[in-house]
Amino acid sequence: MNKMAHTLNLKATGTQAAAASRQVEQSALMSGRALQERLLLGVSRTFALTIPQLPAALGNVISNHYLLCRIVDTIEDEPRLSPEQKRYFCDQFVDVARNGRGASQFAQELAPKLSEHTIAAEHELIRSTPAVIAVTLSFNQVQQAALARCVQVMTEGMVRFQQMKNPGGLKDLPQLNQYCYYVAGVVGETLTELFCEYSPAIAANRAKLMGLAVSFGQGLQMTNILKDVWDDHRRGACWLPQDVFDDTGFDLKNLASEDYVDAFGLGLSRLIGIAQAHLDDAVSYTLLIPKHEKGIRSFCLWAIGFAVLTLRKINRHLDLSTGNQVKISRRSVKSTILVTRLAMTHDRLVRSLFHLARQGLPTPPAQGA
Repeated sequence: MNKMAHTLNLKATGTQAAAASRQVEQSALMSGRALQERLLLGVSRTFALTIPQLPAALGNVISNHYLLCRIVDTIEDEPRLSPEQKRYFCDQFVDVARNGRGASQFAQELAPKLSEHTIAAEHELIRSTPAVIAVTLSFNQVQQAALARCVQVMTEGMVRFQQMKNPGGLKDLPQLNQYCYYVAGVVGETLTELFCEYSPAIAANRAKLMGLAVSFGQGLQMTNILKDVWDDHRRGACWLPQDVFDDTGFDLKNLASEDYVDAFGLGLSRLIGIAQAHLDDAVSYTLLIPKHEKGIRSFCLWAIGFAVLTLRKINRHLDLSTGNQVKISRRSVKSTILVTRLAMTHDRLVRSLFHLARQGLPTPPAQGA
């Protein structure tokens, strides 16, 4: 073989090797995204339903975003971990999310420490952290930066509020607002960043969307807090604000699911009104999304609709003792999907439907009341 032929053969071999490497990477990435879909189905019925409505490229990023947040939630909720261990794993995971290194070590250290109180799907999620992070690293720099910021803010807040956690509730409504920002408001900001990066038409409304994003997240989070009040209480936590219940004459230190009193129900009712006001902002947020982005509108409207229906059930069952009592039915889920699909490009109709859905719910207290 002459020198030129040998050189050409080496180049061809190098090209083939590079192509084979790219094929392996692409196959691993596709496998990671398939794993994401399965993990999502295990850890969230709601997001497993809403995320597939998004455009595929955006859906992959937001699936990953949710799983990263769920890893932080798993650390927060694991009763076997001490506050010091939670801080350690949170700091470790921030580094993993920021630079992609150390995912295997993180998973290997945390997985054996999870108890039977953590659901099986979350055990698998922690073990699968390296695969989830591999998908994170496939996104562009803007997307990766938004996800890393969300993880950092969320973990900082989680560590802070773990130190405040007690069965007697949070100090006051401003403290509840702070908690909701750390666990949900920052998620609203991150979703907005991702939506704007995806679409210049959405980015044209960036300032207005950001002005509503935190409220959107708080509406959903407050709904979950009210739904899960007794499940949280059994874990030694209470995220209700003491000042709201002080005004009704109920001391949260006396919280007991078997002993319902009207003063407690009145406090819940006031929080329902506040949560509903935030969901009104969520509707306004959604209507800033261009009408042709039906997938993104569906993603938002379905989540808001499910939350409003959950608030309605809580309002009818202020004496609830478990979150299962106020879960919305599959029939209600299907109805929400059908109605929002028919209405989503008609802004006035969307507002009218949500106005109708919230009829009978308490109104939020006046500012300063």
